[in-house]
Amino acid sequence: MYNLDLLMIMIGLIILILGVLIGVAFLTLLERKVLSYIQIRKGPNKVGFMGLLQPFSDAIKLFTKESTYPNFSNYFCYYFSPIFSFMLFLLLWLLIPYMFNMICFNLGILFFFCLTSMGVYTVMIAGWSSNSNYALLGGLRSVAQTISYEVSMALIFMSVILMIMNFNLLFLNIYQEIIWFLFFMIPLGLCMFSSMLAETNRTPFDFAEGESELVSGFNIEYSSGGFALIFLAEYSSILFMSMMFVIMYMGGYELNLFFYLKLSMIAFLFIWVRGTLPRYRYDKLMYLAWKMYLPISLNYLLLFLGLKIFLL
Repeated sequence: MYNLDLLMIMIGLIILILGVLIGVAFLTLLERKVLSYIQIRKGPNKVGFMGLLQPFSDAIKLFTKESTYPNFSNYFCYYFSPIFSFMLFLLLWLLIPYMFNMICFNLGILFFFCLTSMGVYTVMIAGWSSNSNYALLGGLRSVAQTISYEVSMALIFMSVILMIMNFNLLFLNIYQEIIWFLFFMIPLGLCMFSSMLAETNRTPFDFAEGESELVSGFNIEYSSGGFALIFLAEYSSILFMSMMFVIMYMGGYELNLFFYLKLSMIAFLFIWVRGTLPRYRYDKLMYLAWKMYLPISLNYLLLFLGLKIFLL
């Protein structure tokens, strides 16, 4: 019986990974379509019906291209950092609070912070090991940005943890049955959304990939498979962050279509922001984290702590 359970968990994990990869493929297609309509053009529409097979042709093209690497790069670090980055973001998906068959984390939120903190190192090593000035600058920017926003994000998470007094994501579903946390944490929800944009290096905080000044940022020397893995890691983290936002503020995890519609809506917001806003200035980004989000999240934390003590 024990072996059968393990086998079922393994099969469930494989299905989960396949689902994530297919989700990422269609998220890239959605992004290209939405951005194209924002810019009054068609986007991918040749491969398959309305361009539906475009992500698969892109994947085949990227993984079958010859992989190049710079002569002066630190080869092993350069080669393995995209692989580790992709593996870390796939590991994050173990956190989905399934009610059956899967691993259920009692310390899920701590696990989330451990893995997202590890994600900083892969970007830093990818930038440093390329031995390119542009890549190194992109990596350093990304590290400073991610560490700054992790602080405020941890404090925003603390307010939600105080509400449920547990690190297990399943409890968020139970506590939001009557009212979503978003309704009485709107400022925190907005801070959380923009912190997620900064964490995943997305516009308007895409300083790790600032094309106008860093050519392509930390991934400039990567081609074919390495670039594809960095790309997959970024988009799977966007999907995961969207899911975390829905779990934390919009009713928790539910096994129904409405949950996936909410997730798709938040992922769409990531793309909409990219099509609408210009890149922020770097010093303003840091001011935003340390002078705006940090005080707001600390004040809300004290407010909820006071409410908890008063009500108990």
